[in-house]
Amino acid sequence: MQSVNSAPSFRLPFPILRSIYGTFGHRNAICRQECTRANLRISNLNSGRVRAASASADASTMSVEMAKRDVLGALSQIIDPDFGTDIVSCGFVKDLEINETFEEVSFRLELTTPACPVKDMFEEKANEVVAAIPWVKKVTVTMSAQPAKPVFSGELPKGLQKISNIIAVSSCKGGVGKSTVAVNLAYTLAGMGARVGIFDADVFGPSLPTMVSPENRLLEMNPETRSIYPTEYLGVKLVSFGFAGQGRAIMRGPMVSGVVNQLLTTAEWGELDYLVIDMPPGTGDIHLTLCQVAPLTAAVIVTTPQKLSFIDVAKGVRMFSKLKVPCIAVVENMCYFDADGKRYFPFGKGSGSQVVQQFGIPHLFDLPIRPTLSASGDDGMPEVAREPQGEVAKTFQDLGVCVVQQCAKIRQQVSTAVSYDRLRKVIRVKVPDSDEEFFLHPATVRRNDRSAQSVDEWTGEQKIQYGDVPEDIEPEEIRPMGNYAVSITWPDGFSQIAPYDQLEMIERLVDIPLPASTGV
Repeated sequence: MQSVNSAPSFRLPFPILRSIYGTFGHRNAICRQECTRANLRISNLNSGRVRAASASADASTMSVEMAKRDVLGALSQIIDPDFGTDIVSCGFVKDLEINETFEEVSFRLELTTPACPVKDMFEEKANEVVAAIPWVKKVTVTMSAQPAKPVFSGELPKGLQKISNIIAVSSCKGGVGKSTVAVNLAYTLAGMGARVGIFDADVFGPSLPTMVSPENRLLEMNPETRSIYPTEYLGVKLVSFGFAGQGRAIMRGPMVSGVVNQLLTTAEWGELDYLVIDMPPGTGDIHLTLCQVAPLTAAVIVTTPQKLSFIDVAKGVRMFSKLKVPCIAVVENMCYFDADGKRYFPFGKGSGSQVVQQFGIPHLFDLPIRPTLSASGDDGMPEVAREPQGEVAKTFQDLGVCVVQQCAKIRQQVSTAVSYDRLRKVIRVKVPDSDEEFFLHPATVRRNDRSAQSVDEWTGEQKIQYGDVPEDIEPEEIRPMGNYAVSITWPDGFSQIAPYDQLEMIERLVDIPLPASTGV
């Protein structure tokens, strides 16, 4: 019998029951999927928060020194093609700054010259390698150049104290196109971004007034300082005896040397990256005066295909070699002309390559016979300025790149040729254009001074005795003296001029021990 309070019992038909369970089972599955997705979203959110917290922790634990090491390590991948070492070791990276959040990096690349032919490549690569650092979000690179100053440390005339490189363009023979090369080289360097001046050293037959057309064709003198203001054309500073209002000089040798000296050293050149000197023909007093007064960085030799030209040019190369001025390029002018689809060599060929082979000069440039090149010199407009995209301009562009690269190499070699290693207490020597490195004892170098203060000029007797020099003496400063010597300042105030040739003859140290590590 059925209880009154009990719920009535009944049974649903099986098809209906299966339908109900199927519906609820599907909904439960959907619910389970949604829950799983929600859990994944929560998990991802938490994971993101963890990563953000980790990054924040990394940023908080990263020091400025660590960040700068990251940046410098990335920049050290960039190799200077001229020096063969990275731009960090070259000292190009300046003013490195990193913001407080370690996201923005800024720095300056200070190159040796504004005419550096690979400056765009440096800028592009610097942006690329620093931006690849994981924590860096913004990179700002500024390009600049070192202030204009000579590597020579001696007492230079005031007018030459802010000139980085002085290039002599010489042939030792007239009529080979030396002035044409000098002027077009100067304007090519100016077109590459450099600050440039031209000094016409030919007092007897100055060419500059014909080859350029400045508005002011007379040099002016400051009555108080007695200094000369160069004239200017297309951004290049110019000094020539032809602008002195005297035309061509008629005077004896000593007077000519005095005039050249005055024009060069009293001119207010200002800051120049390159001063191109158009040397006069020959190998006489003027050439010796210029090489003694001006610290020539390098020389460019101009010749023509004829054998007679080679004979005179060879004399000039030997002169520069004795004066320790490196010859970095040979320009063979009037080599050929093109006609009817053929190339003709009316004066023969081989003079330039003969100079290169005999004297080991590394670069040779050929200039064609072109009426426009000659006409531009007569019209007062340099060919590279008139036709900057022409074939002649392309050759001068290559010559300009060569001059920039070789001058940078020479300055680097000279500035690091002799140095003092304070840890090992030795003088390190690596003469320019030599792969050999050797070490000298400071006391031995001091005792081998050959100046009048150490050796009697008449008798050759040694004034300074062995015991006069302490065995533990150390140089206070070592500075380059052009391409041939260094100036060494000692604690007693003595300044010793030590030519490279002399240093190579001094007894050398061998088996120099490395300093003991001070690390823990």
